[in-house]
Amino acid sequence: MDSFPKSLNPNKHLREQFVSNLPGSSMLEVSALLNNVALLMLLRHTFCSQTVNDACRSLKSYLASVALDYVFLVLPTLLIFTVLAEWVYICMIGLLLLLVFFTAVKRTYSLPYMEGPNASRASISSYRVVTMFITCLCILAVDFRIYPRDYAKTETYGTSLMDLGVGSFVLMNAVTSRQARNIKSSMSWWKAAFKSTTPLLLLGFARLASTLSLDYQVHVGEYGVNWNFFFTLAGVSILTSILNVPAEYSGILGSVILVGYQSWLTNGLNVYLLSNERGTDVISRNKEGIFSLFGYWGMYLVGVQVSYYLFFENHTTKQRSKHETRIRICLLTIMFWILTLLIDRYVERISRRMCNLAYVTWVVAQNLQLLALRLLADNIIGHKTLCLERAFDRNLLASFLVANLLTGLVNLSVDTIFVSPLSAVLILVSYSLTLCVVMVLIDFSGVKYKFW
Repeated sequence: MDSFPKSLNPNKHLREQFVSNLPGSSMLEVSALLNNVALLMLLRHTFCSQTVNDACRSLKSYLASVALDYVFLVLPTLLIFTVLAEWVYICMIGLLLLLVFFTAVKRTYSLPYMEGPNASRASISSYRVVTMFITCLCILAVDFRIYPRDYAKTETYGTSLMDLGVGSFVLMNAVTSRQARNIKSSMSWWKAAFKSTTPLLLLGFARLASTLSLDYQVHVGEYGVNWNFFFTLAGVSILTSILNVPAEYSGILGSVILVGYQSWLTNGLNVYLLSNERGTDVISRNKEGIFSLFGYWGMYLVGVQVSYYLFFENHTTKQRSKHETRIRICLLTIMFWILTLLIDRYVERISRRMCNLAYVTWVVAQNLQLLALRLLADNIIGHKTLCLERAFDRNLLASFLVANLLTGLVNLSVDTIFVSPLSAVLILVSYSLTLCVVMVLIDFSGVKYKFW
């Protein structure tokens, strides 16, 4: 008899191989996938006839509104990412035509609904929630065969839907950061750094301890042996606190850091980071996570200045016109797309693993594109906020933690790579529904873990 206990994850190596050595998909396909989710969000806003405050007056109306949000937004997104992946472009065209049709009908009978003095807040919230929806759905879906391998994280160079994840999180934090809003902290830099990074470091060590104790699968080429997503966010927060630059100049510093880091990469660092050889020291074992901090730090600083330029530059004076904001974000989106194509072609291909310059400009371009779509639609859908949208927006970090816990439970309970397509869809529907219910209950209870 075997005296040793069986592993809690007997197919660990199979699961690691299942998400390794993948080439990714095209930038166009990733953009189409994001546009699908954005269009679904806009369509749901178009059908929404009541404000979130009206829906929250009773639990019955609140749950009814959330059920519609799930059916019209979350469920179609899940299907497009899995069983409908081959028809992603057709879905996008179909959703666009539906939006145009219903917009024409709506504008025939009524004026666009408007509420709230701050026109940009609703758009930024929608953008943040869309990013979180995509992340939460993909972190479990990627473990099933119905999720296209082209959408999983690339091994070295290339682009995929999941490659946007950590970069979008960093940029999303930059857009709504205190630096972008030009809010001065009364605390010293080390106190501010301690306050912002302690929860992230605790989460990072908790994840490390849980993966080791449960023998959970870890794709080493993603961050390294011991590094993880939370350590990256903590590292960016520490670096930003140490070198606190005004928002109007942060993009300049970020650009200098990114150009310097890219020069280092092209002069041999990229070979070291993409090599599978590792030493026994901490840096070598976690080289991807540690060195990519330069890229994410630069991305954060650029995101701070972009956000300041778009939304908060005239914070102390009269708010900039919506028309001017739309023009600015469209021009910036085009500029970053052009930079991405040029850098990817003539400098170095996009690499999430290294967080190189091309990856940074690509993430910024994709995120600005999402935000631009929401801002351009303001006159069509007004500034209504969906119930499910508010529940996630108020507790973004909590939703990500709940999604990670549910993902871990599913992976430890089910051999995901051997599940039939129908069973996989049912599991993913149950997972996403459970996540939404938990977040809705947290929100309805009045719990709020965010600041604006």
